[in-house]
Amino acid sequence: MKVLKFGGTSVGSAVRIKGLLDIVNPSERQIVVLSAVAGTTNALVEIGQAYTVGKKDEAKDLIKKHKDKYEDLIKELFNTEAGYKNGKELIDYHFNLISSLANELFTPIEEKIILAQGELMSTALWHFYLNEIGISSVLLPALDFMKIDEDNEPMVEYIGEKLSTILAQHPENTLFITQGFICRNSFGEIDNLRRGGSDYTASLIGAAIRADEVQIWTDIDGMHNNDPRVVKGTTPIAHLSFDEAAELAYFGAKILHPQSVFPAQKYNVPVRLLNTMEPNAKGTLISKDGAQKGCIRAIAAKDGITAIHIHSSRMLLAYGFLRRVFEIFERYKTPIDMITTSEVAVSLTIDDTTNLADIIKEVEDFGSVTVDGDQTIVCVVGDFGLNSHGYAARVLDAVKHLPVRMISYGGSDFNVSILLNSDHKTEALRSLHNRLF
Repeated sequence: MKVLKFGGTSVGSAVRIKGLLDIVNPSERQIVVLSAVAGTTNALVEIGQAYTVGKKDEAKDLIKKHKDKYEDLIKELFNTEAGYKNGKELIDYHFNLISSLANELFTPIEEKIILAQGELMSTALWHFYLNEIGISSVLLPALDFMKIDEDNEPMVEYIGEKLSTILAQHPENTLFITQGFICRNSFGEIDNLRRGGSDYTASLIGAAIRADEVQIWTDIDGMHNNDPRVVKGTTPIAHLSFDEAAELAYFGAKILHPQSVFPAQKYNVPVRLLNTMEPNAKGTLISKDGAQKGCIRAIAAKDGITAIHIHSSRMLLAYGFLRRVFEIFERYKTPIDMITTSEVAVSLTIDDTTNLADIIKEVEDFGSVTVDGDQTIVCVVGDFGLNSHGYAARVLDAVKHLPVRMISYGGSDFNVSILLNSDHKTEALRSLHNRLF
C-alpha cells in the first residue's frame, strides 16, 4: 500500500480537487492524506486570534468571508443537486461549529478545534465528489487513530494497531482518504502536529503500516539543490539519503516538514517528493541508500534564528558547566540548533523565542550574555565524512567576503552550517551556489 499526501495548493480550488484523479489511481490500494484547502488554516488562525482577544464581531466577519469562499468552491465542485446538497450541509455544519465557539470560554482547546476544521472539510468534500462521479472511497477520520502522547510525540505503534484494524474492516476497498495535521492528545482532546504537519501525518501512517512508499505531492518538482526563489539555475535532486533530507528539511528546505523524515527512516519506508502541477516529473526519492560519496548535494537556509553568546570565566577547566546551561533550555522546552564553544565562552542558536526573556534571565547567572536576532543558518549538505577533504574549505571560501557569526562542522557527516545576519542570506546562497555547483 502507498500513502499519498497532497498539500493545500494541490486542493486549492475545485479544478485542482477534481484533478487529483489525474494522479490518484482508485484501483490501487492507497491512503490519500489531504491538507486543508489553500488559505484555510491561515484564516482559521485569524478567527482563533479574534476569539482569543474577545473580538467576536471581527471573528463573525472572518467566518462569513471564509464561508463565502467555500460556497463558491462547492458550486464549482459539484455537478448534481445531491452532490451540492452534501457539500452545503458539510460547510454549514463546520462553520456553524466555529461560530458556536463564540459562546464558549475560549481556551487553547477551542483554538485547536477550530484549526482542525480545514482538513475535516477538504477530505469530506473530495469524498463527496468521488461519490458523485461513482468512485468508491472510504473516509478515515484521523481522530480515530492519530494520537500523540503527553510529550506531544506520535504513538506510532498505537497508530499502526488502530489503523490496521480499521483498514481490515474494508477488505474490498482500495481508496482511503484521511486528514493530515490533526490528531488527539493524551487526554483525548483534538490537537495537531503543528504547522506543516500533513507531511508528518503521511510519514507516520507510512511508518505505522509499513507502506511500500510515501509520496508527498506539492507544487515543486522535488527538492532542489538551492532555494529557487532567490537563486537562478537550481535543479531538483533525483535521490537523497534520509540523513541528507533530514538536514535540508530542518535547515530550511520548505518542500518537506522537518520531522517527516524520521518515522520513514526508522521503518525504512521510501519517501518520494513529487509535483502536482507536473505529475510526470521525476521529483526526489529519499531512501536509505541515496547518499553520494565525494560531492556536495544541496544548500538550504533557515531564517528567524536568534544567537546567544555566553561568556564566563567559570567555564575554564570546569566540568558540568554546559550541562547546567542546557538544562535551562530543556526546562523551557527550547531546542538548540547550533553550538560552538571556546575555553571561556559558548555560542548557541534557537528559533523559538517564546521564553527568551526567562532563559536569558537564568543564563545571566553564569556570566555576561549577548543576544543577536535576525540571524540565518545556511546549511550545506553533502559528504563531509572522515575521508572527505577540501569541501569545508570550499564552503568557507565562498562566503569569505561576508561576516560569518558562527561555523558548525564535524557534528554531522552530512553538513557544514554557518550563521550570519539575515541581510546577507541571499548573497550567501548565491555565492555558495556559484562556488559549489
